[in-house]
Amino acid sequence: VQLQASGGGLVQAGGSLRLSCAASGRTFSRNGMGWFRQAPGKEREFVASINWNGFSTYYADSVKGRFTISRDNAKNTVYLQMNSLKPEDTAVYYCAAGSGSGYSNAAFEYDYWGQGTQVTVSS
Repeated sequence: VQLQASGGGLVQAGGSLRLSCAASGRTFSRNGMGWFRQAPGKEREFVASINWNGFSTYYADSVKGRFTISRDNAKNTVYLQMNSLKPEDTAVYYCAAGSGSGYSNAAFEYDYWGQGTQVTVSS
């Protein structure tokens, strides 16, 4: 089972990026999915989560209104659209597949993790 995150890069403040997380080895169409991030010298933090059918989402306050999580179960892929990026959004972003069908901001409720993709926002 593998979660492959992609789409990271270097962007100026105010810009946008779209991250993708493609799953292989099994389907996660009945699992909640999430995005977390870890900045240098900081602990990993929750960013966004989505339930199994995409009807419910949950965001960290720091990204609410700027980031949008979505999923395409036919492609076994989850996305994170990031707009109005700020330098403080700089981090390695990880996607994860949850053990349940709902959304969650708790890392311990995620069983599978991707390798991460670097997002750097310059001021």
